[in-house]
Amino acid sequence: MTYMRRAISLANLALGSTSPNPAVGAVVVKEGDIVGEGFTQPAGGSHAEIIALKQAGRRAQGATMYVTLEPCNHYGQTPPCTEAIITSGIREVVISIPDPNSSVIGGGMTRLSDSGIDTNMGDETDRVERQLEAWLKLVRTGSPFVTAKFAMSMDGKIATRTGDSKWVTGDKARWYAHQLRSISDAVMVGIGTVIADDPKLTARDEHGHPNSRQPLRVIVDSEQRIPSNAKMWSEPGETYIASSTEKNSATNPHTKVDLPALLQYLASERDVASVLVEGGGSLLGSLFDQGLIDKVVAIIAPTIIGGSEAVTAVAGLGVGTMTEALSLQNVKRKKLGRDIAIIGYC
Repeated sequence: MTYMRRAISLANLALGSTSPNPAVGAVVVKEGDIVGEGFTQPAGGSHAEIIALKQAGRRAQGATMYVTLEPCNHYGQTPPCTEAIITSGIREVVISIPDPNSSVIGGGMTRLSDSGIDTNMGDETDRVERQLEAWLKLVRTGSPFVTAKFAMSMDGKIATRTGDSKWVTGDKARWYAHQLRSISDAVMVGIGTVIADDPKLTARDEHGHPNSRQPLRVIVDSEQRIPSNAKMWSEPGETYIASSTEKNSATNPHTKVDLPALLQYLASERDVASVLVEGGGSLLGSLFDQGLIDKVVAIIAPTIIGGSEAVTAVAGLGVGTMTEALSLQNVKRKKLGRDIAIIGYC
């Protein structure tokens, strides 16, 4: 494993817990040995570089730091990492990608270089950009990264004609869904899913216990129909109801929730960089129709449900011709027991 690859693996440990900050990994290497390493702590806590330097101590003198993202050079909730790196006596800093944030944009590397530290671009750029895809979109556009996740039968159904949906997929696929929730800032569903399935919408470990950190639950409920006895009310974590009768910037005064405004609200007011949308078909259809989906995770079970009245994974208006159909890019497959996840970008 290369030093930058090690830094990436450390950053993975921070995914889902650092917003609005990025999940970064850092490694300090001296004479071929790793003498310090760290990853970003939750907002307000230490950055990866600071933790790695503290662990390295005096051994940082004359060492090389490998960090996945350009070190910050500004004061936020914490002091700039560049000053700590300079003070430590680090000889060289290698980054994977520059920071596109307007408060950094090359300033970190320039500050280090002006202080006599060798600065270089490293490898694994594509891997780090994928790792930080949600944060990078938030910084560049002001909008969160939206992933559509749905589990369906081979014929595209997410429930039978009677509404029964437990369970379409197997245990490994459902555990994978909890892993996706654990690295997301928010999980979103429509009110139809809440009424039909009464989900808890929590992120849980392999033993079924709730994680210490939970994503924000977002319920798209235009007419405020959510039951007062819904299971989610007794679960850990916060729930936000987006309704058309509520007076805030995330809603439409008519009959439907303004989805672009809702996403903008989540980004600007709730520090949400990543949204995992789990259905149902109507909500997913609306998001696809409006071009608001960035990534798709479709988990397919080797079963046939059938029935013209059975619920489909994606409803909405859809397209009129095959030439208009959305074709996913950079598609990958992941085996989940008897099920298969198809993952691609819009």
